[in-house]
Amino acid sequence: MAKARGAIEVDIEKCKGCELCIGSCPFHVISLEQHVNSKGYHYAYMGNPEACTGCTNCAVVCPDGVITVFRAKSEV
Repeated sequence: MAKARGAIEVDIEKCKGCELCIGSCPFHVISLEQHVNSKGYHYAYMGNPEACTGCTNCAVVCPDGVITVFRAKSEV
């Protein structure tokens, strides 16, 4: 049976660390980086990439549209 594997890409320079994506992720994939971007914001990143299914919840709730989601099927 194929299992969906996902990944997200965050435009770290445009992310303002609002944390909406963190709350919307049912698999607790996203965290805020300790470092800041050039504007002084902590930005989102994949803290738990193995758990990502590519559900797109994070991209849908992002008010600035800085998250791109990728999906692939993997045989497990």
